[in-house]
Amino acid sequence: MKKLILVFALFLTVFSINAQAQGGGDPTAAMQRFKDRVKPQLVEKTKITDAQADKVIEINFNARSQMRGLRDLSDDDRKKKMAEIQEGINKEYKGIPLTDDQIKAVNDFFDEMRKNMQQQRQNGGGGN
Repeated sequence: MKKLILVFALFLTVFSINAQAQGGGDPTAAMQRFKDRVKPQLVEKTKITDAQADKVIEINFNARSQMRGLRDLSDDDRKKKMAEIQEGINKEYKGIPLTDDQIKAVNDFFDEMRKNMQQQRQNGGGGN
């Protein structure tokens, strides 16, 4: 009986670690990790303030959550929906407020980040 409990406890531990590694867990903590990792580069490359960067990252993080739900759509539907989401992102950026040049710099930053992540995946790296 003790062995069964030990095996069960071990299984739960491995399962919970795996769930957290795959994005499970606290969304607030996930956003904070994203901020910690991205904010210094974002501020340096786009020349926006720390406060603006915080808002940009929150907007981008929430949009990424919306985009995850698009995986099951057809290519055309996904492209249409992503364009709508991007339009909404740009409107939210305007409300920070960011200038058109700053919005372009921020979008370029995230496009470059996305390309780098895709390249890492293709090369077999996990980015960790």
